[in-house]
Amino acid sequence: MFKIGIIDKMNNKGIDLLKSNKGFSVDLITDLSRENLLKVLPKYDGVTLRRGFLDSEILKDCKNLKVIARHGVGYDNVDTKYCKENNITLLITHDSTSTSPSEHIMFMILNIYKGREMFDRMVRDGKFSEAIHLDIDDNFEIFDKKILIVGFGRIGKKLIKKCLGFDMQVYVYDPYVDEGTIKSLGGKKITQLESGLKDADIVSMSVPLNKDTKNMIANNQISLMKKNAIIINVSRGGVVNEKDLNDALDRNIISFAGLDVFEKEPPNLDNPLLKNKRILLSPHSATFTKECLENMSLETAQNIIDFFYGKIEKVKIVNL
Repeated sequence: MFKIGIIDKMNNKGIDLLKSNKGFSVDLITDLSRENLLKVLPKYDGVTLRRGFLDSEILKDCKNLKVIARHGVGYDNVDTKYCKENNITLLITHDSTSTSPSEHIMFMILNIYKGREMFDRMVRDGKFSEAIHLDIDDNFEIFDKKILIVGFGRIGKKLIKKCLGFDMQVYVYDPYVDEGTIKSLGGKKITQLESGLKDADIVSMSVPLNKDTKNMIANNQISLMKKNAIIINVSRGGVVNEKDLNDALDRNIISFAGLDVFEKEPPNLDNPLLKNKRILLSPHSATFTKECLENMSLETAQNIIDFFYGKIEKVKIVNL
């Protein structure tokens, strides 16, 4: 019988799936402190991981550990170098984490473009009739706007359909995806990020955080953008330099931003982004829908089962 530790609570459907399999004994680990993880993890053959950090100090005593199944697609909270050197397989949820994030991007775009907060406040404050007198300078149609999708994985491929449904012009920057694939889905491939940034009305980031994407959008890139452009980041904090973004918004270099992710999570309360009224914020919640949370938990659990039964799909294994 394989011992499985579920690090951080996930939807009960996934937990029940693991518990119903007689080949596994399952424990829920809700204390994510380093002290507790150091103490309890060595007994497990496999773990699922949502929040929490598994670095080499925590992993070095986990001699039985064969697999880490991420509840999601990002794995910057795992020491991948240690996993590679010690033959620990790292799995991600490949199938269940693209629809909700792509919808969240559209939610942010529409809220920013359509003045949701301003109009809602006018009605609630008894200023309904004043709307007709507004000099509208910062509410726009998204029809025919140019969106640059940076990163064309599962989320990008879902997002392009939604953008085309709104009759937007879609450009894609992803050096790892061929032009034919992008064109077949209705987009135009951009070979140089800088040229795409110059033309885009909206820039949406859908890339992992690594040495190549850290500060991918910073002062030099933002300075190329249109004054009325917006940046949406639901991928990983650190992909967009927070200090440079806040400064660009304060100086009217670009118009607005939507952030679901931060360099430090949760962000410090004195983080200037939290006080900037030209940013729409959400708490790393792009996957927080009933359907997505259920499906992620089920896929995470099934990944553990498939791994130990030798049936795991290669597409779900991270190439360390």
